[in-house]
Amino acid sequence: MTASANTPDSALIPLDFRRSVPARQLGEPGPDDATLLRMLRSAVRVPDHGKRVPFRFLRIQGDARARLGEALAALTLQRDPAAGSAVVDKDRQRFTHAPLVVAVIAVLDPDDAQIPEQERLLSAGCVCFALLQAAQSLGFGANWITGWPAYDDQARRLLGVAAHERVAGFIHIGTPQLEAPERERPDPAALLTDLAL
Repeated sequence: MTASANTPDSALIPLDFRRSVPARQLGEPGPDDATLLRMLRSAVRVPDHGKRVPFRFLRIQGDARARLGEALAALTLQRDPAAGSAVVDKDRQRFTHAPLVVAVIAVLDPDDAQIPEQERLLSAGCVCFALLQAAQSLGFGANWITGWPAYDDQARRLLGVAAHERVAGFIHIGTPQLEAPERERPDPAALLTDLAL
């Protein structure tokens, strides 16, 4: 594998096929328990300076998705009593489209002075991206979403997110109901510069 990685072959690699499927287009079936654990085994193979494992997973599925949605809708009205019905309904349905949502929680121990917090947070972000790839490689669609519930203190408490934790992302996983369209990607050559010292 290492040798082939160092060849000039320009053949497509699996990552070239990665696309996010909109959460509204993710239906049943979702992964079963064994398949989810297989995805997570791949997703945790990320850079992790100091081997801190600065992440954990929260599974949101079944009726818990609708109950969470009702709680979020109530929070929306609490924050803005004049919120329109479309806004409230969006929050009510936020987690009900895909059959499975995995919240990736960054665990940021405040007493860890050796590894910068940003590195630990980035490690959890890598888990989000790796989980997208693992889901797609097993035939599922996935989408990484945050939104206000990832940052709101009351919403985070509903999710059981502690003060020293952050929501890195909500990974919505299910069976694609349509083929995700390709979108224009940036030209890496336009993003690449050389250090000139």
